[in-house]
Amino acid sequence: MGELEAAAGSISAFKAILWIFYPMAALVFAELLLRAMNDDDDDDFQGGKGVRVANMQPVHVPSAS
Repeated sequence: MGELEAAAGSISAFKAILWIFYPMAALVFAELLLRAMNDDDDDDFQGGKGVRVANMQPVHVPSAS
């Protein structure tokens, strides 16, 4: 139990709180980096695969009989 007390006393409270935010900062950085790449095919003007809600088209549904 003495080792645990020695280890707990060797780190400051500021560093302990900062370690909470390191993973979140990495996730935010990854999100910003991925948004900057902008290679999404759904939002281009040359016929992407996005679903257009205003341009609804009827779809043939086979009968169950």
